[in-house]
Amino acid sequence: MNRIKVINEPSELVPMLRAVDTKVKRDVLKEVTLEWRTSKEIEQKYGDEGKEAIKFFEKMKLVETKWQSTGGNYPEKSFHTYYNSFHINASWPVYEISDVLSVAMMDKDEFNDLEKKIITAVGAEGKFSGDVAEKLGITQTMLKSLVKRSIKLDFRGHRIERLKE
Repeated sequence: MNRIKVINEPSELVPMLRAVDTKVKRDVLKEVTLEWRTSKEIEQKYGDEGKEAIKFFEKMKLVETKWQSTGGNYPEKSFHTYYNSFHINASWPVYEISDVLSVAMMDKDEFNDLEKKIITAVGAEGKFSGDVAEKLGITQTMLKSLVKRSIKLDFRGHRIERLKE
């Protein structure tokens, strides 16, 4: 089946750009594009960084999963890319795309600081995204982009919530 990811929202660019921002992520993405790979296989070949890459791809819905028997006692979760191609409809105001690109290219330490602030702001129960953006003094587009980049946070409608491990 030929699946195409259509990107209409500027913050949806962040996961695409972050999916290939390191050699390990690029290599893991190439591997799961070619064939189904278990998380154990990825972790053995690429270590913790490979494990984090798969977690990121899964959160971004860039990979599909299935349970696969590997000869052991229990089936293992395996991964394969969900989309065959991407279609980007790029016509956004400069102020929005600048927020998106700044988050996508933000260094890890700066991102981690902002992510911690968002986690603190949403608390254990989650919070309306408008309230979080206002509290942190950032735009909605920047907040969406930060949450899209995070593997610890996600949107549930207009609420931001912590992802459960």
